[in-house]
Amino acid sequence: MIVEYIRYRVPTDPAAFEAAYARASTSLREAPQCLAYELTRCEEAPDHYILRIEWLSTEAHLQGFRHGPQFGPFLSEIRPYVAQIEEMRHYAPTGLTWRRDA
Repeated sequence: MIVEYIRYRVPTDPAAFEAAYARASTSLREAPQCLAYELTRCEEAPDHYILRIEWLSTEAHLQGFRHGPQFGPFLSEIRPYVAQIEEMRHYAPTGLTWRRDA
């Protein structure tokens, strides 16, 4: 598993951005290469978002998803926000993790 982090700065109309990702998320759920996703918004700087996507692998994302049938519909929803991406990278988990059960 690999984790892709996409950092956005969305200075105008955050509701439209979130609505676009709500629609685009259908494509992520349908893609067999995608394991999970989460969109978060910064409390200190509300125009900053981070999208976290878990993929089977970097290759599964770049070759499978991006060349598969779900990519076109996904991209058409988020295309207006591509220019607002500040960083997009793949990260490998280190195994150092912990979570308290709430």
